[in-house]
Amino acid sequence: MILNAIKAESAALLIIDPQNAFCHPEGTLGLSGVNIAPAQAALAPIRTLAQSFKEAGLPVIWTQQIHLVEDAARAQKSLPSHTDKRARISAISGSWDAAFADEIADLVVDQTFVVTKHRFGAFYQTRLEALLDMLGVKSLFIVGLTANACVETTVREAYLRDYDVVAVTDAIAAVRPEWIDTAQAVWSQYFGVLANSTEVLSWLDHALRPQAQRVHHLLLETSNLNRAERFYVDILGFDISKRDLFRNGRDFIVTEQGLGLVEGGEGFDSKGGTLQHLCFSARNINAIAKAAQESGHRIVRGPEDGAYGYTVYIEDPDGNEIELFENKLLKH
Repeated sequence: MILNAIKAESAALLIIDPQNAFCHPEGTLGLSGVNIAPAQAALAPIRTLAQSFKEAGLPVIWTQQIHLVEDAARAQKSLPSHTDKRARISAISGSWDAAFADEIADLVVDQTFVVTKHRFGAFYQTRLEALLDMLGVKSLFIVGLTANACVETTVREAYLRDYDVVAVTDAIAAVRPEWIDTAQAVWSQYFGVLANSTEVLSWLDHALRPQAQRVHHLLLETSNLNRAERFYVDILGFDISKRDLFRNGRDFIVTEQGLGLVEGGEGFDSKGGTLQHLCFSARNINAIAKAAQESGHRIVRGPEDGAYGYTVYIEDPDGNEIELFENKLLKH
């Protein structure tokens, strides 16, 4: 599945304007004669996705369209704006119309993740991009209302800022359903990929499975630590980040390049070149340790707090020691 190219650690759910104005029969669109049934149908998958992303510890960001009764910038236009084509101006600041729909309102609990916007695009003159940068987000799963205005403008804005974009089709509703096929064809051709909520939830399960993720460092046991240091530092140009003591009081050097060097083992008479252990960053250490133990692999140590985070040491089938750690804040 193409979604598997997206790393969960860099992903967020972006929910566009699930407000009374755009999905309630008594909201502005409903009073203007728009069939809001598709918008109401989108609320259930939006809720499911929001709950699933939140439970997974991934950011859920909400946008809220807010209009002013008197808008001097819009008043300068010579031609009618889209607000003039409705029964009234939608989502007036502080109004019921502007509030989040009851079907999802209870999920909006932290105003840090609510981005107020005054035009179609979620990026236009808002703090969204700064928020995404702080969260380390590079991939956006976009849902919400409405397809051909606020959602589409945001999809385009996100792509132009080099975010990976996934439009979740059953969680996006159009003002006119006959417009949706053309909109989605354009999105998939130019701006991102299409997926339904079932496919996104499947990706989420896959992306968050217990997993060793990337090599963090490897540790070599040396016959002569001083000689090894001269080779790796003076000849290969490695940078030393820390000197410390390892097990049994052995001298230990950590390099910025991800290589650790340790003095020889018992009696310090090692022939050198022995791989002491491999270390990987990982996700869900407890589940990995349980699976390894149930499969008959020896748990050398842990799970426990370690130098880099929550850590376990497991022996592989060839007797190599594998260290796995995860950030303590992400411990399951």
